[in-house]
Amino acid sequence: MSVSAEEIEAARDLFAGLGEITTRKMMGGLCLYHEGTIFAIMMGDGGLFLKGAGPVVAELEAAGCTQWSYQREGRDTPTRMPYWTLPDAALDDPEIACDWARRALAALEAEIGE
Repeated sequence: MSVSAEEIEAARDLFAGLGEITTRKMMGGLCLYHEGTIFAIMMGDGGLFLKGAGPVVAELEAAGCTQWSYQREGRDTPTRMPYWTLPDAALDDPEIACDWARRALAALEAEIGE
């Protein structure tokens, strides 16, 4: 299953308040970038995940967001990726979604600057 043109447009609309958003389809999903930095991904089923770093991870977890993980064959423990679900309120509110995305981008930039 891959993301549709409508899902891509909806994701662009949700994060339009950030400014220019570029996208790249990858493995049935979609990567979302702002000024060249990946900040979110959309799975093939339309699920949106925000890239977490630094203090934003604790904020996402406090908001009830869950980390993306998957089970790899031959491994006892799941592989955890640095992406968390968006808070429910952000899924249909561009202002809230962009606030979370700005926080994520700031944390990513701080991490890169270290």
